[in-house]
Amino acid sequence: MTARDLARRLGVSQSMVSRAFSPGASVAPEMRARILRAAEEAGYRPNGIAAALSRRRSTLVGIVMAELTNPFYPGVLEQLSAALADAGLQSLLITVPPGGSADDALPMLRQYHVDAVVLTSASLSSASASHWLGDGRAAVLFNRTAIGPTKLDSVSCDNVAGGRAAAEALLGRGRRKLAYVAGRPDTSTSQDRERGFREVLVAQGIAPMRVEAGDFSYEAGHRAALKLGGVDGIFFANDILALGGLDALRNGLELAVPADVSVIGFDDIPMGAWPAYALTTLRQPVADMIACTVALLRARLAGEAGASRAERLPATLVERKSL
Repeated sequence: MTARDLARRLGVSQSMVSRAFSPGASVAPEMRARILRAAEEAGYRPNGIAAALSRRRSTLVGIVMAELTNPFYPGVLEQLSAALADAGLQSLLITVPPGGSADDALPMLRQYHVDAVVLTSASLSSASASHWLGDGRAAVLFNRTAIGPTKLDSVSCDNVAGGRAAAEALLGRGRRKLAYVAGRPDTSTSQDRERGFREVLVAQGIAPMRVEAGDFSYEAGHRAALKLGGVDGIFFANDILALGGLDALRNGLELAVPADVSVIGFDDIPMGAWPAYALTTLRQPVADMIACTVALLRARLAGEAGASRAERLPATLVERKSL
């Protein structure tokens, strides 16, 4: 049974059958129900790959991730996939090594006629970005900003303002000997959070210590905290770093948190709220960021032109027992 056979049986056009299986396509509800019922009875199933090849377009959106070991990103993946499905788009997950580039993934994504890509934790060169967008495809950076010249849209938390909020929270508790534990040096998230943190402290005449963790992991946070001495407040670039740091402070350095040292993270992953950690953190507005990302993709896929857009959404300080 083909779409043409089903169309003949129902006395409708083949395009009408195709639209009935396309979410959001213009088809009367009664007609859609009639076609779907007839297809079920006849055992007809549309061939999505063949349809994509014929029209040189699909409903596929590639999601490129490089940090699935970071608890923040599996939650993002689940919510982003659901939001794309609600918009009539399907997800194709591509993973790259931590710190890797999405450049090598783009040729494969083209083979699958992927219409758009969301880059959540992987970099993309300006040349590859221009080539991708030049093909009429869409791309959005999620939870990061563009570094260097690029035409990519981006959606992220306002990390600079979040860094400022962390500094103000620590200062508000009387902390003056402060440190920042950075993540990977090539990420805009770590850079922007540090910039906002330093802006507030420098204005107060405070020069914070800085420890380069090297990556966003529990182990890196644990190692970084063990290098700190004589500080009474630490801002970690993200929560998983902070959890490793908390364990190092309590068990390795035998310090009391927050009596001896206050700790703030960033992201608000579920583990941070566990009673063993009770981590004070900056919560990213993930649901709003995802909604904004999907809206940008749909607008670009619909042909909206114009300059690249950089959306910044505010973080919220969540106070627990580490402050």
